Amino acid sequence: MNGALAVARREFKSFFISPIAYIVLGGFLLLSGWLYFSTLFLAGQASLRGFFGVAPVLFVVLVPAITMRAVAEERKSGTLELLLTFPMDDWQITLGKFLASLGMVSVALACTLPYAFTVAALTGPGPAFDWGPVFAGYFGLLLLAAAFIGLGLWGSALSKNQIVGFIFGLVLCFAFYFVDKFAPLLPDTLAQLAEFLSVDYHFENIARGVLDTRDLVFYLSLTVLGLLMTARTIQATRQ
Repeated sequence: MNGALAVARREFKSFFISPIAYIVLGGFLLLSGWLYFSTLFLAGQASLRGFFGVAPVLFVVLVPAITMRAVAEERKSGTLELLLTFPMDDWQITLGKFLASLGMVSVALACTLPYAFTVAALTGPGPAFDWGPVFAGYFGLLLLAAAFIGLGLWGSALSKNQIVGFIFGLVLCFAFYFVDKFAPLLPDTLAQLAEFLSVDYHFENIARGVLDTRDLVFYLSLTVLGLLMTARTIQATRQ
């Protein structure tokens, strides 16, 4: 575990050395802020529904942009081979990169917390502002991000070019986000399968404040699958 934490610290610091982190975070906050304030001022609704409705779509691009260089850039520069000589296994390397990427997503989400406090302050007299859906929404976004990070790391591990790694990760995240959008065109059995495989379908359940173990198991399974494929790809490089 110490090896994974050492990789995570190294990886997290490297995000802020390059301009990529600032560009990615800035783009995410710009788009999410515009959509939030458009709901607030144009629609006249003090609600986070607009933010939680669009955040999963933004994560389809945000997460692959964070993970694209995690393995691909190390393979290109030759530092992955050096990292593999250290006394740690492939799972520790993968877990360390996962924790660093999840930390970056957490920073992005932390920067959006003023949206929630603004909505709470603008809530009219009457019943107190319900923080339950807010906590559930942010928890759901972290689960969704974890699943996307697993897929994005695998996409990065498949290439020596970070742009190609971004494209691989984007395609994987895109597929698991939009798969349920084709459900109305499919037979009932396939439609139910498409809904179950959709990260957005499970996020909507959690964002409503419904914590179903099936949703939690789905996100955990998809995250572990992505990390497992990443570790196996790194292991192939070691061999």
